[in-house]
Amino acid sequence: MNQVKRTEIFTRLRTGNPEPTTELNFGSPFELLVAVMLSAQATDVSVNQATGPLFAAAGTPRAMLDLGVDGVREFIKSIGLFNTKAANVVKACRILVDEHGSEVPPRREALEALPGVGRKTANVVLNTAFGEPTIAVDTHIFRVSNRTGIAPGKTPRQVEDRLLRHVPARFRRGAHHWLILHGRYVCTARKPRCRSCVIADLCEFEDKTE
Repeated sequence: MNQVKRTEIFTRLRTGNPEPTTELNFGSPFELLVAVMLSAQATDVSVNQATGPLFAAAGTPRAMLDLGVDGVREFIKSIGLFNTKAANVVKACRILVDEHGSEVPPRREALEALPGVGRKTANVVLNTAFGEPTIAVDTHIFRVSNRTGIAPGKTPRQVEDRLLRHVPARFRRGAHHWLILHGRYVCTARKPRCRSCVIADLCEFEDKTE
């Protein structure tokens, strides 16, 4: 795919959604961090249902730490892998309190040093909380990037690197959100909705649906 096509794709996606953001509910960088940590192998809807009561009870690292693993687990037991996630959240809160003054650090290295935080989670936090032009590649973005030809790659990191290389700078901050929403609601896994897709004529997917 050439840059003319890529530019037009993101122009159209931006026109349809000028200020894209995550569908996770949060009120602070800390709440975003926790929500993203909980979202692995879970839907945003299920995470939001759990974090509403959780954040009402403990919306800061210190309050979450005081809640403890058992307390956090009670709020998130409807989410997959809740035992591991509860432990990681509490461990991360301990580091935030002890090493970062209870603030979420706006640096990749510090974020990825937190238990349960990998590159994808760090990218979401850097982008959504701090406005960095990072692109977190989840299953939706991986699929859309490969299927459309925007940034094909065999691994999430390959796709991320190619997106960062090929997405025009003015679209980079919103690219993560546009692509994930497009994959979630239009370019779906089993049967993409090509007839209602605003970029269907630019997409290089050969088996378009009618």
